[in-house]
Parts: sequence; structure tokens; C-alpha cells
Amino acid sequence: MSNGQIFTHNNGDLGLIVLESCREIGQKIDEHIKGKRETEESFLVTSDEIRFSNGEGKVKLSETVRGKDIYILCDVGNYSCTYNMFGIKNHKGPDEHFQDIKRTVSAIRGKAKRITVIMPLLYESRQHRRKGRESLDCALALQELERLGVQEILTFDAHDPNVQNAIPLLSFENLYPTYDIVKTIITEENIENLSSKNMLVISPDTGAMDRAIYYSSVLGVDVGLFYKRRDHSTIVNGKNPIVKHEYMGRDVENQDVLIVDDMIASGESVLDIAKELKKRKARNVYVATTFALFTEGLSKFEKAFNEGILSRVYSTNLTYISPELEKAEWFRKVDMSEFIATIINRLNKDRSIAKFMDATYVIQELLKDRK
Repeated sequence: MSNGQIFTHNNGDLGLIVLESCREIGQKIDEHIKGKRETEESFLVTSDEIRFSNGEGKVKLSETVRGKDIYILCDVGNYSCTYNMFGIKNHKGPDEHFQDIKRTVSAIRGKAKRITVIMPLLYESRQHRRKGRESLDCALALQELERLGVQEILTFDAHDPNVQNAIPLLSFENLYPTYDIVKTIITEENIENLSSKNMLVISPDTGAMDRAIYYSSVLGVDVGLFYKRRDHSTIVNGKNPIVKHEYMGRDVENQDVLIVDDMIASGESVLDIAKELKKRKARNVYVATTFALFTEGLSKFEKAFNEGILSRVYSTNLTYISPELEKAEWFRKVDMSEFIATIINRLNKDRSIAKFMDATYVIQELLKDRK
């Protein structure tokens, strides 16, 4: 309110286009925004992802988006989405999800006031830099969205945030779920374990060291590092196989250890490190990750939990979590819907999200309250 006048912004009315891959979290985000704005009216824009029997597809919007501030939500890692092609049931992969994002932008036909794409798991984020004769998929995808008229891209815990240099004139926000993960951990576990005397944060490799240092700083505990010694004379599945995990850091005997990383794919590295820590007589081994993919199933983790090697895995619902995983005794889901709703609500009102980019202060206040 200023000089008796109500402040208004010119971004347009809010509209959420939640693709099939994000239906569950999208509904929660809509509910949170309705609560923040004290309204019963949904902000969801009805859309339909249509597939023809030969595999071709299209996206159709069932209502107008003219003049609206549109946010497109898509989980490119959701392998549970299926369609029939020539009578065969196919699961959507990242390429097909990304194509649906482009189809959605095309269906908008330039009628929206502004278009923001929210891809919690950044498409092709592990193909972010070129080494030799290989494709540079992530950069190409970001540039393609820019050419289509997308004004802003929001993602979480990008494998390498420097990939945004491919689109220097486009708004690219890389957000982190640190606060929500820490809040869930201290709710589930004994708060006394989160102290410098009996806890340690571990980075599983040199690439995740910055993340581990941040966690250790806000929690007030020490940090350690495992680095991967690889056999560079051999290539298996496109990578040099790991010969051994070497440890650098203080003694972990009788310590609770938190391993932090951006994602769990097959999980081999995390489990190898957990075994190494237990050999060194660590008390409990916890894992905190943004994306739990479990590309080779859950059996290895179930076995590690039953053998006392692993105590708990914490991960967000920013990418698909199977019903089997959600029910696992050793797994805890971190719900990010309220955080995303807050970001969308503020951006639509042209308000800064700077304080949500660094969770240091709120985490420290949270820890003080718990103590």
C-alpha cells in the first residue's frame, strides 16, 4: 500500500501448467498458493498430453492463458509415465518429457505474459561440459528453451550451475533444498547427534565438496572427503571404473556420519563409502540427497540397511519416488511443495527470492530452536 493506492504488478494473473510427470507435487503446490492467497480458486491450467498410436504426441491446453504469468512444471526423471506405441507399453524418458515442455510452450502460442519453466531435475545435467567428441546436451536444451520464448528457468541443485553460461541473457535460478532436508533430519533423528563432538559431514567425491562444506558450516560440524581412485585404462558403461575410495578427514570412530550428494543413481558409490565408514567404526551412516533415482533398484540399499551399514536415506520429492521406495523403512521423503509454492508466489508478485537462495540463517535459527 502506498499513498492510499494498492500496489499492483504487471506480470499477469498466475497460471500453473503441471505436466503429467509433476501431477502429485503440482497439486500440493496449488494448495499452498491458495492458502497463501486465501482463495479457493485453483491456479492450475488444464492441459492434456496426447499420444498417438505411432508414438507421436502433442500437448493441448483446455483454457486460455492470454496475458497470464505461466509456470510450467515438469519432472524429466519421472519414469512412471507411460504410453502405448504400436501396442507396446513404453515409459517416458527424459527426452520425451523435455519434448512435452517444448510442446507446452508451443501450445501457449505466445499469448502468455511471461513463461517460466520449473525443471527440478535439470534435463541432461550430467552432460554439462564437453570432453572430446561428444554432445553438449544440457547447454543445447537451455538455448532451445530461450529461442522458444521462455523467460526464466528454475531448477534445483544443478550438477554444475555454470551451465547457465550457455544462456547469459536468460534468468536461471539454481535453488537448494538444504533447509527442508536439515529440518526433516533433525525432526526424524536425535538432535543431540547434530553436534561437532559426535557428527561429521562427508563428501562422496571432490565434485560434491562445496555442498559438504556448506552442510558442515551450517550444522557446525567437521567435514571429510572420499575421493575416487579410477582405472583410466578401462571404460565401463562410458566411465572409468572406480578402483578404491580413499578417505581424507578426522577419525570417524563412534561418530554419526552424514553423506551429502546431489543424486543417487545406481547407489554403488554411496554404499561403498558407507561400508568404508563402518569399517572405520562409524556409529550411524545417514545419506542426504536431492534426487533419489535408484536406477538399479532398492535391493542393495535394503540389504545394507538390514546389515546395519546404512541407517537412513533422506531425499526430496523433486523427482519421482516409487511407492515401494516411499514405504521403505530406511527412506524418508522431504516434501518441497511449500518451498516451490513460496518461490512461485513471490515471483508472480515481482518480489525478491534472494533470501531463499541461501538457507544459512534459517537453518541456524532452526537449530537454536531445537536446542
